[in-house]
Amino acid sequence: MEPAEYDLMDAAEVRMWWYRALHARLRDALSRGEGRILDAGCGTGGFLARLAAWRPDLQAFGIEWAQKAAERAHGKSPALIARGSVNALPFAAGSFDAAVSADVLCHAAVDPAVALRELRRVLKPGGRLIVNMPAYGWMLSAHDRRVHNVRRQTAGQTVAMLRDAGFAKIRARYWNGLLLPLMIVQRKDLATGGAGSDVAPFPPWLDAILHRTTEIERLLPFALPFGGSVLAIAEKP
Repeated sequence: MEPAEYDLMDAAEVRMWWYRALHARLRDALSRGEGRILDAGCGTGGFLARLAAWRPDLQAFGIEWAQKAAERAHGKSPALIARGSVNALPFAAGSFDAAVSADVLCHAAVDPAVALRELRRVLKPGGRLIVNMPAYGWMLSAHDRRVHNVRRQTAGQTVAMLRDAGFAKIRARYWNGLLLPLMIVQRKDLATGGAGSDVAPFPPWLDAILHRTTEIERLLPFALPFGGSVLAIAEKP
């Protein structure tokens, strides 16, 4: 990503509605039986910090390519942080019970097929992989360029990607669907010269409304057939 985006992420991921919504869904996707978990592309460590509070039973690890982001993650959470690439994970085969990769496989520097092969390798048999991807290629915008995203994809494309990588028991669903119309309007503004990044402080009242909307959707007994992101869960056979 652009260096300035790491600064924005570091400042926003504790309070901003979108990060809180994402982290809650990643937590929901974890099972109770896992012991060692890898955050593959942990950024500045926001999810690892929340995970330490939510699930102190887990032994968490993170890997991040950007050195300054890795340093911030190390200071933000008790997880063990390694600097490296998801294309070549510096861990032994079968090291982890679960792995999370949130908005990482979409980056230009990542080869999804290679990264997924590596994630499959470091998982134990039966280990769980949780992937979040930005949805819909037609929503690529200035923000994606700033964070070096080159792919946004549908739930079906995400399932096919994981199946091709050898994963099984794949489930994928959209989320952030209730706010998708606002996202579309914003993306059109970005495409015509608006602000470059989606990550920014919101007025507290607006942040609260947006987060509450994501929580209402999260508690629905069914998944919406559309959304701004795709969350997928798969297992290593």
